[in-house]
Amino acid sequence: MKAQQIFAVMVKELRQMARDRMTVAMMLGIPTLQLLLFGYAINLDVRNLPAAVADLSGTSGSRALTQDLFATGVIRPVAGVRTPQELQTLLRKGEIKIGIVIPSDFERRRIDGREALQVIVDGSDTSVQATARQLAQMPLDGRGPSRLQGQISVLPLYNPERRSAVNVVPGLIGVILTMTLVMFTAMAIVREKERGNLELLITTPVSSGELMVGKVLPYIGVGLVQTTVVLLLGVWLFKVPINGSLWGVYGAAMLLIVANLTLGLLVSTAASTQFQAMQMAFFLFLPSILLSGFMFPFDGMPWVAQWIAEVLPLTHFVRLIRGVVLRGASLLELWPDVLALLAFTVVMMSLAILRFHKRLD
Repeated sequence: MKAQQIFAVMVKELRQMARDRMTVAMMLGIPTLQLLLFGYAINLDVRNLPAAVADLSGTSGSRALTQDLFATGVIRPVAGVRTPQELQTLLRKGEIKIGIVIPSDFERRRIDGREALQVIVDGSDTSVQATARQLAQMPLDGRGPSRLQGQISVLPLYNPERRSAVNVVPGLIGVILTMTLVMFTAMAIVREKERGNLELLITTPVSSGELMVGKVLPYIGVGLVQTTVVLLLGVWLFKVPINGSLWGVYGAAMLLIVANLTLGLLVSTAASTQFQAMQMAFFLFLPSILLSGFMFPFDGMPWVAQWIAEVLPLTHFVRLIRGVVLRGASLLELWPDVLALLAFTVVMMSLAILRFHKRLD
């Protein structure tokens, strides 16, 4: 082996890498993106959880307690309710994460040392459960030196055993669908270019829209099969309960499948090779899994990261699937996230059709 020849091959490889702008962008972009995400966006200290209080007492002490609760910064008021039943409705819809019930005999309970406050938690997110328990241990009263520690009960709904599998498995459906379908579809058009199959398509009357839809349809079946496999294994191996309807589960999965496929098609119109398509798909996958609320608490992220996450389809699917599977909600009750996925699909498909040109170059 001659050092000069090895050096010549190395220089050639470096020049080839430098000419590939996508590879250079990935080498610099991926570590930069990871640093920004983990440094700024990922925050395990959950704050500003959406909450509501059902004050059945209506006394000065209960009102002072409510002010103390919101002053902690752990929760923020988002709705006014009158009864515990209204709290549970908001929890099922995902509009709040924590519901607080102050009983009508709050003052008597506080004096007697009995349970004087109940914190109802959306247990479909284990990080919220931990935050609620911390809230219950804070020195609260609003009446001077006395404290309510030991008089606050925490009621976790939907996952009282705090099993991580119950929280992870539903969201894992979305992660798998995002990881596979975006990549598969991103490579679809590029594969046609590399294999020269577009020459045949040029001579056909197939329009850009028809070609795109034809590319998407087979992968819908693939996505539904993946959804079924994860559901069956989740129920069989991890005893994950399905509290909602299967129609709701597959409806939410279908929304994400189509959204991911249209995103993959858009990527395929921007990539020149299958390797570039894979690189771009991975670049999109990284923020999706980190910002969607699947791994890290969404409410702990800064508002900029939350704004970016709202654009990602996985964020809305995680809310949908946990709402249907764990909280027993219907898709109609979760309509904001349904509309978000539909809007994302329409925009991505329109952009993909506009960018695609049925030509060899």
